[in-house]
Amino acid sequence: MRILLVEDETDLAETLRRGLTNEGFVVDVAHDGITGGWLARENPYDVVVLDLMLPGRNGYAVLEEMRAEENWVPVMMLTAKDGEYDQTDAFDLGADDYLTKPFSFPVLVARLRALIRRGAPERPVVLTAGSLELDPVRRTVTRRGQPLELTAKEYVILQFLLQNKEKVVSKAEIMDNAWDAAFEGSENIVEVYVGYLRRKIDVPFGLTTLQTVRGMGYRLVPDAAGP
Repeated sequence: MRILLVEDETDLAETLRRGLTNEGFVVDVAHDGITGGWLARENPYDVVVLDLMLPGRNGYAVLEEMRAEENWVPVMMLTAKDGEYDQTDAFDLGADDYLTKPFSFPVLVARLRALIRRGAPERPVVLTAGSLELDPVRRTVTRRGQPLELTAKEYVILQFLLQNKEKVVSKAEIMDNAWDAAFEGSENIVEVYVGYLRRKIDVPFGLTTLQTVRGMGYRLVPDAAGP
């Protein structure tokens, strides 16, 4: 799940980025309205967290521009203001939710997940590949009915692979969806996490569903017997 966070308070933005990353989200951050609006146009996001008071262009203007361009990604407004007039304006312009600072981080996460579920009804509730199932609502992964314990990063990678099952995806594509833009490490980190996933979703079941396509990337297929 990919989030755009537009927040000019750099310390708060970094705290939120780290917290949301630990919750399994991939987070892009902008500190002004102009950059935030550009990122919202150029990238597919599951939800946008948009501060109201921003340099360059305020949150109202960014939201209004997004809706004028028929960008219907769910938007949560964040603001230090708590007046009824501000909330009314935000909803009139097309905001989906509104949270006033200071706020509870667990409440933010719960409401973001609710927005994502409501905002993308076209996506299957449960992602499957043979006996492998990922439930994005409950954040559970099972194989043959047996629960699998994945780290947040493993979960994000598996979700992307399931969304593209039977297609070859490159290391770069996995990096774009599972690591944020600030990550400066090598693409070889993808190999490491694919290895972790194989040991959890395939090896205990005698399967080889997470396949390497030499020179191209990886492909997740329905149940295939191991060697």
